[in-house]
Amino acid sequence: MTTPLLSISWTDRITGRRGYLVIDRLVRGVSSGGLRMREGCTLAEVAGLAQAMTLKEALHYDPEGRYIPLGGAKGGIDIDPRHPDAYGVLVRYLRAMRPYVERCWTTGEDLGLTQDRVAQAAAEAGLTSTIQAVYPLLDDERAARARLADALAIEVEGFGLDELVGGCGVAESVLTVLDREGTPYREARAAVQGLGTMGGATARFLARAGLRIVAVADVAGTIANPAGLDVEALLAARDAHGTVDRAALRPGDVELSGDAWLERGADVLVPAAVSYCIDVSNQARITARYIAEAANLPVLPVADALLAGRGVTVLPDVVVGSGTNAWWWWTLFGDVRAHADEAFAKVRQATRRLVTETLDRAQSDGTTPRMAARAVAAERLPLMAEQFGR
Repeated sequence: MTTPLLSISWTDRITGRRGYLVIDRLVRGVSSGGLRMREGCTLAEVAGLAQAMTLKEALHYDPEGRYIPLGGAKGGIDIDPRHPDAYGVLVRYLRAMRPYVERCWTTGEDLGLTQDRVAQAAAEAGLTSTIQAVYPLLDDERAARARLADALAIEVEGFGLDELVGGCGVAESVLTVLDREGTPYREARAAVQGLGTMGGATARFLARAGLRIVAVADVAGTIANPAGLDVEALLAARDAHGTVDRAALRPGDVELSGDAWLERGADVLVPAAVSYCIDVSNQARITARYIAEAANLPVLPVADALLAGRGVTVLPDVVVGSGTNAWWWWTLFGDVRAHADEAFAKVRQATRRLVTETLDRAQSDGTTPRMAARAVAAERLPLMAEQFGR
């Protein structure tokens, strides 16, 4: 891992809770990366996520597009988002980080936080917006902000468009690999860990494509049904943190341990909740052919190597989970309008291209998709620097 440009550790003066900001790289003076909140969050974790954001940005670089790639960054707060002190800590963290948000760090929701909650806390901390650092790069700031506001107000069947675009990209990555191997969608089974924003949307898109969702996991455990779960019913029974009310389960649905989703006979696993959840020991239980990393860094590198040795393909988070970040910037810079169908089409097209490019590169280099994606991003970073400057 390279040394980040900036690394900050912060301690809340009231609760003693710790928070972190790591800016891995600036492009045109600006970086991009969400703010997560979870018990046990560490500086090393945030640094790794910041580096991953640099790669996500670089992979979507298009010299013909209006979207100007940014550098990578990440914020993190070590507290359970359900804790009574969590919101106050969030406000004080953003107040402390205000100079960076104003000038060089654009941020938004990540694990443990919703966009509405981040925006509310940012306003209380005195910020105009959590993405205001990018405004000087816009050709027409007023029109761009109006376009993004219109897009964020769009609802699709009761769900915000911003809640759906990320899952659309994850699902498309799965559909791309199934198409490559010639597997009909209705013959494929998937298990999803996490039924929050990303995991919930992914499960919905996969189910609507025809895949059988045989297991989903949340903080209360795994819900499984080999005949397939009623995804829409489970989504409707979620609370704000993605936990399903078990009263909504149907006959045939069973409750299992939290890690049972790893071995429920799925062809595809989608870890969409927490980082580092697939390690050296539990990777041996996995029989799926593919893992699509919807969460940030859910598969440890050593586990990734062991899985590759067993013929399991891990689609890396920097490709699979990049749809939400890219959509924000496509919309703000004007590559897409505030329109759901246009947003989904752009996300699907870009994801399919990146997954195909990554898998082709891995095959030609004789390496893993994770290493292939890093190689592709590394080739694009100098091009970005040449066109836009560091």
